Amino acid sequence: MPVMMLMQWDNVTPAQYDAVRKIVNFEADPPRGGLYHVAGFDDKGMRVADVWERAEDFQAFVEQRLMPGVQKAGITGEPKVNILPAHNVYAPGYVRR
Repeated sequence: MPVMMLMQWDNVTPAQYDAVRKIVNFEADPPRGGLYHVAGFDDKGMRVADVWERAEDFQAFVEQRLMPGVQKAGITGEPKVNILPAHNVYAPGYVRR
């Protein structure tokens, strides 16, 4: 069953997020089980919403790729993460580029 991952990481900037994107390279080398990713920023920091095939796929990505990239980019602190069972997944207008 798919899961929805919601992340709130205060004090992370767009530049830091872009540095991690480059290091982790998740767009050219998608992680197993990753279905959908959206990142945005507000006055407090970064907000992310993902859809994953399984919570275990997300956890493996975090441990094996994301956190090493975060450390390499020099980001400190810890995110608040919430994993919920997906009730519905719908993205009719999304085209991966």
